[in-house]
Amino acid sequence: MGQHFLIGEAVLERILSAAELSPGDIVVEVGPGLGILTEGLAKQRARVIAVELDSKLVALLKKRLADFPDVKIVHADILKVTPQRLLQNNLSASELVRGYKVIANLPYYITSPVLRHFLEGESRPSAMVVMVQKEVGEAIAATPGKMSLLSVKIQFYSKPDIICYVPAASFYPPPKVESVILRLDVYPQPSIEVPEVASFFDIVMHGFSSPRKQLRNSLAHALEMPPGQVVSLLEQAGIDAKRRAETLSLE
Repeated sequence: MGQHFLIGEAVLERILSAAELSPGDIVVEVGPGLGILTEGLAKQRARVIAVELDSKLVALLKKRLADFPDVKIVHADILKVTPQRLLQNNLSASELVRGYKVIANLPYYITSPVLRHFLEGESRPSAMVVMVQKEVGEAIAATPGKMSLLSVKIQFYSKPDIICYVPAASFYPPPKVESVILRLDVYPQPSIEVPEVASFFDIVMHGFSSPRKQLRNSLAHALEMPPGQVVSLLEQAGIDAKRRAETLSLE
């Protein structure tokens, strides 16, 4: 699915309210599109770095937002520039130490890559307020019993909260799915301490590789370990080997 431009005024107000901005706050916006949200952020006196891939939209945005000196339009693919480099290229030394938020109506087809791009990097935001597809938002905010690899990856770094549901009529062109406004409050440090993050997620991925199987079976198969050894390791971690991955929490 491509980008659908936000046109609903009430939805815009919900996004701005959820962002809890103060004058001078630094905001990174991904996919500003026609600039409706960008202008709303600027009117709240935020310092906005809006990253847009489409060169035609970049020209439109620069014209529309010419009267807002605290808005910087950056022509780039957000997934090809690190958050750290983006901030360094567009902020002063004094601004770099203040932290930032990500606020965006994300193109649905890059939702997960963009969230992980900011959460897994060195310069994580303090919060993210994003518009995402309903099913994706619900998956991210899932509780034990409905957990998935995506929810674990996002909840490892942040606390998700669905602010509200958004009808298709709030966009142009209207998508074929509902959306949600999702707020992620990013932890200063990951929610749990693990010896090595990549290895942790490798094990999590294997746990979800066969979601209907018990952990002792899915992990034994994926890790090529004897089931008895897997059971022993799970018991040492205080986890019932008969449980399925979707029933666990990060706690």
